[in-house]
Order: sequence, then structure tokens, then C-alpha cells
Amino acid sequence: SAAHRVIVHMDLDCFYAQVEMIRNPELRDKPLGVQQKNLVVTSNYEARKLGVKKLMSVKDAKEKCPQLVLVNGEDLAPYREMSCKVTELLGEFCPLVERLGLDENFVDITEMVEKRLKRLQQSECATVSVSGHVYNDQAINLHDPRHLRLILGSQIAEELREAVYTRLGLTGCAGVAANKLLSKLVSGTFKPNQQTVLLPESLPHLIRSLDRIQKVPGIGSKTAKRLEALGIRTACDLQAFPCAALETELGAAVAQRIRKLGCGEDESPVTPWGPPQSFSDEDSFKKCSSEVEVKEKIEELLPNLLDRIHKDGRQPHTVRLTIRQFSTEKWFNRESRQCPIPPHLIQKFGKESSDIVSPLVDILLKLFHKMIDVHLPFHLTLLSVCFSNLKDLPHSKKGSIAFYLKQVSPPAGSGK
Repeated sequence: SAAHRVIVHMDLDCFYAQVEMIRNPELRDKPLGVQQKNLVVTSNYEARKLGVKKLMSVKDAKEKCPQLVLVNGEDLAPYREMSCKVTELLGEFCPLVERLGLDENFVDITEMVEKRLKRLQQSECATVSVSGHVYNDQAINLHDPRHLRLILGSQIAEELREAVYTRLGLTGCAGVAANKLLSKLVSGTFKPNQQTVLLPESLPHLIRSLDRIQKVPGIGSKTAKRLEALGIRTACDLQAFPCAALETELGAAVAQRIRKLGCGEDESPVTPWGPPQSFSDEDSFKKCSSEVEVKEKIEELLPNLLDRIHKDGRQPHTVRLTIRQFSTEKWFNRESRQCPIPPHLIQKFGKESSDIVSPLVDILLKLFHKMIDVHLPFHLTLLSVCFSNLKDLPHSKKGSIAFYLKQVSPPAGSGK
């Protein structure tokens, strides 16, 4: 049942930087930053101690830390590869593993906990102790089954973290709680390379600590703006807001879902990791303000995407273009358009990519024109291309004997 669930959220420490230190061990004791364009997207803890922060400009980072070593992180392939290894390793312990970005995973360890609980009940002399921290220093009651399950979960979480470190050389934080939402919220309480368990009695304290409504996972920027317009700025504000007024503003389904999140309730299952549902790549920049530049950016993104699709072996049937226009709220001002990929182009995926780039660029530029009037000034800061609706290759293709054998049944009543 939902009350008995035990979920681990694992969040790898400064993931890109760790991958680079594994690739080049000489960087391990030096302040290291991973650079994309003119930003330091992440840094190791040596650099953080010296004032380097996430998404700091390279110029500012160098001023803070002149000895900072910068590594180019434009190619995401090494990070994707390591991310898959982590998820596969966690899957060896438990089949219910869900990826959340490159550096985060949810693991539903409920069944593992139940097995340990049975063994514990059969053993009269066994002792149980928590691994890691207990959120808010909450007192543990081993006679409470909920506490006992979560404490056993903390031991499993430590084993998972130890396995990831021993076999892959990566450290990470973990949160142990009764659902995905709470495990994610509590996992970053102690950093780096530590873990925290949330007992039920500490839920109100955790919710009160969310000083901005956008800190609640599952509430995006647009919804947060609408909530703030209603005077809802924290999770506690959301709990106190009248249900009827919230449903009037957001609709019944959305209002009920968000209200549950604001109360720390989350019934969503951990969805096992499988083949990716889409392939996307994006490029961010200070300014792109001509159609020629847009075309060049798209042409730069496509080869890597087509290579990944070729290795996957499936064919995409939908393509999407996303843009971000310059705004003072630059992280949120995105717009997308998508369309089906013509059948004659679908057949070319997985073959010589040069034959398909030009027609795909034409399609993506048409999507671009639906969002931007190129006769007026525009200022883009991001372009993203995504291929989705992936389907397996048909087993029988025209030209094979199997294709023709399938065509021999005549229509009913045809007389043939």
C-alpha cells in the first residue's frame, strides 16, 4: 500500500565534474569547472569552496578563482554514457528504477524492505540502526512499522550509494521517504555524499521549509506565477487556500494535484527505466537574430541527434523545435512547434545521414516561421530540436520476399 512504500531519490554530486575527474584523475585535487559556452555549468567542491557557483560566467569564475581549471562540456556523450551505467547498476539491485535527468534516479525499494523486515522479525537478536541522517533529528521509534521500514530503507540506500562509488567511482546524496516527492525534497538536506531519511512526523517541518512555491517538485514556472498572482507564495499558503477558489482558477484536476503536492502527497509510481521516449539536443547562446544563424544552429544540432537515433535503431515519427526568446525571465520564456515527419524521410533514418539533413532543416525552418516573423527584429537565446514518437523498424520491408508473401491474400469476393 501507499503507506508502506519506501522510495530512494539518488542525486549524484557535481555530476559533470565527477565524470571529468574520472576521465582525467589529475584533475581530482584541483578546482575544476565544466564550461558550456561562456558559463560554468557545474564545478567540483574544490572550486565551490573558492566561490565558484553553478551557472556563473567564466569571467566571474576566473576572477573568484584564478587557478580554476576549465574543461569543455559541450559534448554530452560521456555524461549520457555514465548516466546510463548508474541507472543500469541500480537496476541490478531493484527493477523499479526511474531516471530523472542525467544525474538523478528514483528507486522503489519497497519490496526489498519488506523482505528485510520479514528476516528481522524472524531473528530475535537482530539490531537495527539508521544509516545517515534523520531529517530534523526526529526521534526514532522502532516499534512504529513506518519508522522501521524507513530505517531499513536507509540501510539499502547506503548500499546503493556504496555500489555506485565502488564500481563507477561516483558519489551522491540520497533521500529516503514514503514517496517520490518527499524523497527528492529531503535528499539534498546534507551535501555532498550524504543521505537523509524523512520520518512521517517531520513532514510538516519539511513543507514549512519550502519558502517558495516553485521549490515544490511538479509545480512549474507558469503555474507558480498563477499561484503567486493569487497570493500563494509558499507550500503553507497553498494548503490554506480555499479549494473552490483554486479549482476555479486552475480547473479541478490540476488544483487537486497541486494541492496534494503542497501537502507532501504523491501517489505517482516509480516508472522503470526503458528505451528513451525521445532524442533531443539544444544550444544556448547570447544572441541569435537572423534566419541564417538559426539555420546554422539547426545544422549543428542535427548530426549528433541523427547519430544517436541511428545507434538506437528506432525511427522517429515526430519532430519538434523549441526556441527561447530573450527576456528578463530568460529561463522560462520557451515556445515549441512540432509536426509529423513525412513517411519518405522516416525511411531514411539510420542510413546515410547527409541525405536527410537538408530536408529536415527545411521542416524545422517552417516550424520556426510559425513562431517568429523574420521580417521583424528577434533575439533568441536557445534552440532545441527533439525527435519523438519512436517506433521499431518494420520487420518486413518492400523488396524482401516476406513483403510480397504478405500481399498474396486477395480481397474478399474479388474472384482472384
